[in-house]
Amino acid sequence: MKIAIGADHAGFAYKQELIAFLKSHAHEVQDFGTFSEVSADYADFAHEVAQQVENQQVDFGILLCGSGNGICMTANKHQQVRAALCWTTEIATLARQHNNANILCMPARFTSLQQVKDMTTAFLATNFEGGRHQKRIDKIPC
Repeated sequence: MKIAIGADHAGFAYKQELIAFLKSHAHEVQDFGTFSEVSADYADFAHEVAQQVENQQVDFGILLCGSGNGICMTANKHQQVRAALCWTTEIATLARQHNNANILCMPARFTSLQQVKDMTTAFLATNFEGGRHQKRIDKIPC
């Protein structure tokens, strides 16, 4: 699977660990930054990852920031993006099953590294159920 990943300074450490984790599971990962723990603006990385997803250059995106909110709000400005803020594996699973989410957003300051890995695994392993959920997905774009 081809995955675009990005984070601000708050998510940098988890991003680095997650890249290694994803590669160890044979995923192709494109890193869109940040590349250090120096303060950085989450929107810069969210737009880069969202554009990759929107243009279908990757299968999924993963974004991390302190609360997960800013990076998720930014990604969702892109028309073909359905970014989901997740903090449990159950929510990550439902985001795929019911919302056909294509970007997983996580709060680095409120989750453990193991939770981030577990959510990522659940998100990538779960398929969209379609059916009654598709009509709701169709109503999302402006």
